[in-house]
Amino acid sequence: MISKFQIAYKNLLRKKTRTLLTLVGIILSSWVLVSLLGFNRGYESALNRDIDNMGYQIMVMAKGCPYEAATMMLQGGAGLRYIEEDVAASIKTHPEVDKVTPILMQAFFDPNKGDGGGIAGYYGIDLATFPGMKPFLRFLKGGWPSDPSAAEAVMGYEAAELEQRDIGDLILVPEKNVQLKVVGILERTGTQDDGTIFVPLKTLQKISGLDKITTIGIKVKKDADITKLETALYQLPDMQVVSFSQVKQTILKLIATARVMVLSIAVIALLIAMVGVVNTILMSVLERKHEIGILKTMGAMPGDIFRLVWTETLILCACGGIAGLGLALAFARLSDLLVRRILPYAPGGELVAIDVRLSCLTLLIIVGVGLLSGIYPAWKAGRVRPLDAIRSEG
Repeated sequence: MISKFQIAYKNLLRKKTRTLLTLVGIILSSWVLVSLLGFNRGYESALNRDIDNMGYQIMVMAKGCPYEAATMMLQGGAGLRYIEEDVAASIKTHPEVDKVTPILMQAFFDPNKGDGGGIAGYYGIDLATFPGMKPFLRFLKGGWPSDPSAAEAVMGYEAAELEQRDIGDLILVPEKNVQLKVVGILERTGTQDDGTIFVPLKTLQKISGLDKITTIGIKVKKDADITKLETALYQLPDMQVVSFSQVKQTILKLIATARVMVLSIAVIALLIAMVGVVNTILMSVLERKHEIGILKTMGAMPGDIFRLVWTETLILCACGGIAGLGLALAFARLSDLLVRRILPYAPGGELVAIDVRLSCLTLLIIVGVGLLSGIYPAWKAGRVRPLDAIRSEG
């Protein structure tokens, strides 16, 4: 016995081109929708991970734009103003502070990096405090420099891979004609640390001809009043206080406008696809009006006709939704790269996170909206009067 699914499937194949075009619309809508939902989840998760991986909750630097400063820090950039090193010691006296770590960021132009040269980023770190504030950093080979003033360096995974360096190799600091011995290579972290070269603070200060720093990282004690500490830090002259919880909210607000626009586009694409579904099913009903009339004269009830036509809608939406999800998963990496090119700051890790739960949710949305769209054509088919349908055919 032929099931209603087989009948519905054969009915859709009668007009292959029209059915295919409708499917394409549903596929694209499903693709856009699941990618957007995956971005909403993936971006915030990646941003949280990047901020957690900083190892500290607050940064203090010379006055400037906090968003620009935090973005530069997260991306491993340079160009920040310098501050005196003794500021770190004064901050350490606050009762809310657990640890502080002074950092000197420097960027040198490397003519041998990429096509036309590039920027090599160096972090001057305090070996007594920095490793303890970033315990998640694991070594693939070697370890931290042995001495606070040693001419040694630790390379992030990508930095070592790009320059093809190994333990014991020498690297030349661009513009300074100074050699450093590689004593450690970090495991991949998926953050800005992968492209950074870490050098003892005193060593980088000597290379740069500076006795200052660019940033102070502050780790707050557990259950301490961060707001109270921030208020106290704001009293420091010519200092800018950047709380990463605030930075996170600032970046998310900047992304929110673009996200609303993209969501609007996804909704419009979904509505257009559903209009295509209504058109396809309704045209199919009108073309088969005579057949529907004959089915009713043979004893088919309006509910039977309604379910038959509604089944066509279900098949269209389910097939289109599944195909769209497949494309979204297949091109997730491409979507990730496109997002990174558009956004002012893209955290490390996966930005478009699509999993089984999200895929099922998207499929339910597509099928649910599709079935709602199919109610009118199915109702229209159920209301066909047998005698009128047979006479109109004649």
